[in-house]
Amino acid sequence: MPERPRADARRNHDLLVTVAAEAFAEQGADASLRDIARRAGVGIGTLYRHFPTREALLAALLDHRFALLRTSAEALLAAEPAEALRHWLTELAHGSATYRGLPESVLAALRDEGSGLHASCAAMRAAAARLLARAQEAGAVAPTVTPEELLTLAVGAAWGSERSAIPVERLLSLAIDGLAAVPRASGTAAGPTAPPRE
Repeated sequence: MPERPRADARRNHDLLVTVAAEAFAEQGADASLRDIARRAGVGIGTLYRHFPTREALLAALLDHRFALLRTSAEALLAAEPAEALRHWLTELAHGSATYRGLPESVLAALRDEGSGLHASCAAMRAAAARLLARAQEAGAVAPTVTPEELLTLAVGAAWGSERSAIPVERLLSLAIDGLAAVPRASGTAAGPTAPPRE
């Protein structure tokens, strides 16, 4: 008989994480915990038994999100390199609203190399780096582009899309097409071409 309570607890845990992902994506990190519990069909006490603080819920949510992104990146390694990278970055961008307004304690865990949250983030980034490397080998992305730059670009595209009428897919397509261009020599800047001398 002890199996059932454990199964029920796991189901509630997973349901709360799923519902929290939706709520935080809609409202940011300050989403109402009571509303999350209500949406999940459980009492606020059940939520607090699983996640004693907002930070604990956010950390669990991010850990789950990183795991999904890692799994997705690994599955896409068999696909065409440029399209695989485009698909994964779009997936990352669509979920980036979850990261708005993270408390300092959660950010500290992300930076702490000994934390589980840092480890899951690092695993996700490593999978993304493999996708990037394949796209670079195929000539779809310039060899100078780093994984950190790529992830920052995707999150930036999501931020820009939220504040304009431009779909995030369009912004990412423009960015990825631009990443394939030959990089400028160090120290040069774009500017108007001077007219030829008479």
